[in-house]
Amino acid sequence: MTNRAQIEQQATDAKIQTKRGFSVIWIVPIVALAIGGWLAFKAISEKGPIISLTFSSADGLEAGKTKIKFKDVEIGRVETIGLSGDASKVVVTAKMIKGSEPYLTDQTKFWVVRPRITGGSVSGLGTVLSGAYIGIDGNRAGAPARSFKGLEVAPLVTIDQPGRQFTLQADNLGSLDVGSPVYYRQIQVGQVVSYNFDKDGKAVDIKIFIEAPHHTRVTENTRFWNASGFDVTLNAQGLKVDTQSMISILSGGIAFDVLKESTPGEEAKENDRFYLYADRNATQEKKYSVRKYYVLLFDESVRGLNIGAPVELYGIKLGEVVDLKLEFDIDTKKFTVPVVVAMEPERVSSAQKEKALQMIEKDPDAFIKALVEQQGIRAQLQSANLLTGQLMVNLVFAPDTPKAILSYRDGLPMVPTIPGSFEKLQESLSKIITNLEKVRFDQIGGELQLVLQETRNTVKELGALGKTFNQQTAPQLQATIIEMQKTLIELQRSIGKDSPLNYNTKKALEELTQTLRAFRDLAGTLENRPQSIIFGKEKETNE
Repeated sequence: MTNRAQIEQQATDAKIQTKRGFSVIWIVPIVALAIGGWLAFKAISEKGPIISLTFSSADGLEAGKTKIKFKDVEIGRVETIGLSGDASKVVVTAKMIKGSEPYLTDQTKFWVVRPRITGGSVSGLGTVLSGAYIGIDGNRAGAPARSFKGLEVAPLVTIDQPGRQFTLQADNLGSLDVGSPVYYRQIQVGQVVSYNFDKDGKAVDIKIFIEAPHHTRVTENTRFWNASGFDVTLNAQGLKVDTQSMISILSGGIAFDVLKESTPGEEAKENDRFYLYADRNATQEKKYSVRKYYVLLFDESVRGLNIGAPVELYGIKLGEVVDLKLEFDIDTKKFTVPVVVAMEPERVSSAQKEKALQMIEKDPDAFIKALVEQQGIRAQLQSANLLTGQLMVNLVFAPDTPKAILSYRDGLPMVPTIPGSFEKLQESLSKIITNLEKVRFDQIGGELQLVLQETRNTVKELGALGKTFNQQTAPQLQATIIEMQKTLIELQRSIGKDSPLNYNTKKALEELTQTLRAFRDLAGTLENRPQSIIFGKEKETNE
């Protein structure tokens, strides 16, 4: 107890501190926390967006390896690959780099770059060794998006490529395909980028891209035509073969130019629409906006008349056949062929254009009514090509035919018809065949045999006469010719240059000349001195 008390007495009083000082040991965790926070902030701030891509197949794609490239620069990488809910598509999740957000819009396109051959060109060969990658065509124009539907085919034209796109409307696609070349005067200046049906599904819209600076050559009066294959023309100048290139023969192509007789006009704008003609010759045909439909009722064979056959007046095309069918009338028990034709009134010009337009506006059928009822216009079938047997519709003026009134059938004006020239030809041939059947060819054949027999006998007699001539007459004729030659030689000697006859003739001519000269002197003397005939010639005296 004593020791305890002593210890308590010696012990000092404890001091209680209410505030503790900073410990050095906390510096390390604080620095670590700051660094971690800064790294986390940096990672979050530099983290790019996560996007999802949908493809029909994952061929060539690998999670964690496949890259996303823009102009051969890596801007992202595939993280995961999975299937959609119905397993019909492949969903690819990719991580993009920071700064790519402005280019991720609903107008951005993604596709898998693989080796590809199209339109005579080869692309993506570098992926044979490095593997496939995902290409991107970023477009700022559009709303921000993070889910995209990948393209199955790489676009031929990217958003940053200079040039201009146009749309061509065609009746059918033909041999054209994506990548088919577009030519201007046989120089490739663009290509086909896509095609699809138009809104009505009755035509094909073909989108083409013309590279800069050639896109300025496309104007409002430019004509496009299908340059696939080659055109062969045979005319008075000979055989002409026209083609753009070997590629256009194999894979198709399009060409364009401005007609020589027209002006270029204003420069075409982006996505302007043009009509694609079937060939270069078709570009010479004008396109008309007004089409009027008429019905032609034939009761004869229309074999060789096809849809698209021309309708002509005075050899000028006014329209074409658009429909034909065979109908049976139960009441009359007869077959008829109603043919629907489309004619373009703008093809006919008028000296009184304003008056004609007023008449058409007042009554659209007034013009055709006047032609049918007053001028006697009729439609008939004529041969368009003797080799192929194709027919055409020809409008002729037949004032001698019975007058007709313009009627309507199924709401369309019906132009009266008359038998065609081909039908008349068949009737004439039928009459000729009937007359030929009346000819007694057996009797004519017997008489011909008698004539041939007489001809053979005459030929034999002529042969015998010729033989006699060769054996008897020819030697005597040859001897006579020899005697005539001798006579001619003697005659030539008698009247030749040095012959006596020629010498005596010359002397006689000289004496005759002297005599005439003497008579001339006598006549002159009598004229000057008529008294000399009585007194004689006076002597000349010198004074």
